[in-house]
This record gives sequence, structure tokens and C-alpha cells, in this order.
Amino acid sequence: MLTIHADSRGRALAVEGAWIAEAGPLEDVAAARPGARLRRWPGILTPGLVNPYGDELLEGAYHPDPREADELGTEPLTGRALAALAPDEARWGASARRGLQRMLSHGTVAVACGELRIRAVRDAVHRSGLAVVGRIGRPGGVPSLDPYACGAPVTFAPPRERGSAARFAVFDVPDEDALAERGAAACVATVVAGRLVYRRR
Repeated sequence: MLTIHADSRGRALAVEGAWIAEAGPLEDVAAARPGARLRRWPGILTPGLVNPYGDELLEGAYHPDPREADELGTEPLTGRALAALAPDEARWGASARRGLQRMLSHGTVAVACGELRIRAVRDAVHRSGLAVVGRIGRPGGVPSLDPYACGAPVTFAPPRERGSAARFAVFDVPDEDALAERGAAACVATVVAGRLVYRRR
């Protein structure tokens, strides 16, 4: 189904399958695609964020299952705690899936990785639909699910336009300055490959 996603500034993207069919002011997009379903979001439409710490967050951290919270807590395990846990392949895969979902909840649509060593993690990244950006070496800053909390420059995916992949995020803020102040936890929706993969409840 053709769906138009519109933000509070009157900007809109028409999504058909996995692609952007139209992009621009809501009036123009709606006129070009009559009959499309309209979904209005609070805040601003953005191309979505690129998280530069794929290796560190997916293979250098274990994201506990909520059922493990009493034993392991709720925050990612790293360093000695991770070494003591010594996850097997299956556990790494489940951790990566949870970590990727947490990235999506922060408006991430692409992740930068070196050479992921764990097959279950590679599979989880592939199945998530997130774009993968290559990188050389370790980026500066502190690895975080919120790129605004890393202490490094924040990178957005390329602008969405007609014919580009339907991959974007919506943040409940009035503008980009407010987003930088509030951080990526302001995300209300993330779309990957035309699918709404995260929506804040």
C-alpha cells in the first residue's frame, strides 16, 4: 500500500514498497499520489542516523534479555562482565537482535562496521534491514546507542528523494537544534525497507 509519511513541518515522503515514490511538501506529495494512506507524525522527518559503533555495540557488548535482568541487569555488558559471561554463538545472535532493535529505537537506519567476526551477529545485521557502512579503524568518541551521546560528530544517512530507499526516522522535536539537545531518544518512528520497524508507544 502506498503510504505518505508527513511531519509537523509539512514535509512528506510517499513510500511504495521499499522505495520513496515522492518527496517534498505534503501538499505536493498528496497531489501527486491521490488515494495514498496518510500517516502524520509529531516532530520532524529525517533521513535517519548512522551509528558508527557497529563492532563495539554488537560484538563488544552483550544486550541482556529482559528475562535475564535480575541476573545481568538491563544495560549492555562489556569488558570483564562480558568476558565472564562468554556468550556462545546463539546467545551472541540474540544479543545482536536486541541491540539492533535498540538502535532502531534511536532512529538509526545504518550502522558502520569493520569486519564482524561472529556469524550470528552478521546474520542479525543482514536480517535487520539496516544499511551497513564500511569503516577503517575505530571511530573516536564513546560507543553509544544514541549517536548524540558519543561525543563525536553525528552523521545522517543521505537525504531521501524520489527513487531512494525507504529508510528514514522521525523525531518528536521541532527542529534539528532541538534534536541535538534532546538526543536520539526523541525518536518516535523508524522505517527501514519501507517497513515501520519501530514506533514509540
